[in-house]
Amino acid sequence: MPIRLRLAVWYGTLTALTLLVASLLSYAYHAHGHYDDLDRVLVQNVGHAVSEASHLGRGQFPLGGGDLEVVIRLYGPRAQPLAASNASTSLPSIWPPAVLGGPQRPAYSPLVAAFPGFRQAVSRPPDSAFLTLTHGGQRWRVLVQALKLNVGGVAFVEALTPLGRLDSSLAAFRSLLVALDLASVLVVVTVGWWLARGALQPITRLTATARAIASSRDLTRRVHEPAARDSGAALARDGGAASVGGGSGASARDEVGQLAQTFNAMLANLEEAFDIQKRFVADASHELRAPLTAISGNLELLRRQPGMSAAERSEALGEAERETARMTRLVADLLVLARADAGVQLRLTPVDLDGIVVGALTSARRLPGGQRLKALALEPLRVLGDADRLTQLVVILVDNALKHTPAPGSVSVSLAREASGARLEVRDTGPGIAAGDLERVFERFYRADPARGRDPGGTGLGLSIARWIAEQHHAEIRLVSGPGGTTATVRLPLLAPAASPVPAT
Repeated sequence: MPIRLRLAVWYGTLTALTLLVASLLSYAYHAHGHYDDLDRVLVQNVGHAVSEASHLGRGQFPLGGGDLEVVIRLYGPRAQPLAASNASTSLPSIWPPAVLGGPQRPAYSPLVAAFPGFRQAVSRPPDSAFLTLTHGGQRWRVLVQALKLNVGGVAFVEALTPLGRLDSSLAAFRSLLVALDLASVLVVVTVGWWLARGALQPITRLTATARAIASSRDLTRRVHEPAARDSGAALARDGGAASVGGGSGASARDEVGQLAQTFNAMLANLEEAFDIQKRFVADASHELRAPLTAISGNLELLRRQPGMSAAERSEALGEAERETARMTRLVADLLVLARADAGVQLRLTPVDLDGIVVGALTSARRLPGGQRLKALALEPLRVLGDADRLTQLVVILVDNALKHTPAPGSVSVSLAREASGARLEVRDTGPGIAAGDLERVFERFYRADPARGRDPGGTGLGLSIARWIAEQHHAEIRLVSGPGGTTATVRLPLLAPAASPVPAT
């Protein structure tokens, strides 16, 4: 079911329930009022008749209910009729003792009786009772009161009135309420559908824009973000933006405007991720092509020149081996980054960070080429981490510093405690990195100096892997560079003392 129809049905249902309760209350109010007023008239007439009891035996007496057709009748001790204010033969026959001993019910229906009245309830005189009966095609309301005689015994005074006109009036009122309720619900459903259609029109246009982007795969397109009040065109592309808001009165502060902004932010992120992926695939292909070309060339040389000298053959095989090792490292780094992109989390355990730094320095894959590699103060510190990945992090930073520090420069490593945790620093005395390249050096395959030849031993992925390892350890990695060299700083949270029990000796 479409949302606009669902909203219209919800509006109609809510309106129907509200009108139903309001109509029941209104009908109960009117029914209580009219029928209770009629009962009060009967009580007044019976009271008047009782006060004139000394004259009741003289035949007919002129008593009535004003605008209401109230008939007063007198019965003797044996419930025999004695006198009546109206001698009509169409009046219902009543047995007064049965009325006094029967159940007492109001003139209105039990449904109306379930709602409380808005006026004080009718108070019956002592030794009296009400009765509602049907006679002559209409209902009658009867009040009977017992009257004790001075000579002994009991007489009965009865007041009755037809309910035909009042019942017809309330039935017409009921029909009017039902008709008004049905008409109101129909109007609300129609108007609700029309309003929902107008309110959802920007969503429909945004859906059309998203469908167009999906079919064309053009991530440069954007939906139009409405300003404070926008009445632009329906769906149009103008400078790469599709209008969403049209004449619907969409605002930048309402849900539609926020949805358009969120949708555009999502498109921008997707476009950036797609560009990064394309660049990454191109760079990875280029990096893999170089060792593959060298390996293929040397194998071709060996195949074509079976009689080459042993020295030449050894040189060709050595170069093929070096390129194979380089390609193996590249594939391994790509697998690490693939795990990072897949959201794989490292398993962290308590480790000695100073021991990891010492081990990484001894296992660094690039030996200094005339540079000095020295370890400054290494304070004993424990952190939650993955020992292998932390070793890889230190090796990457040291290897990168050595690679960009010409002889006779130096690379120093230090580890110290600070208020926020552990601080690991790798400082070199190289030429430094330009300010515009400091953030981009963490991008995959990015080189601050494209004119510089690709490092035959590197993969161009080291700092990207280093940043991922730091993020996995809830750490911060920063580069600060200047003419005097570059400093890589990693800040890691320390292990809480309670989480690092002292082993038994």
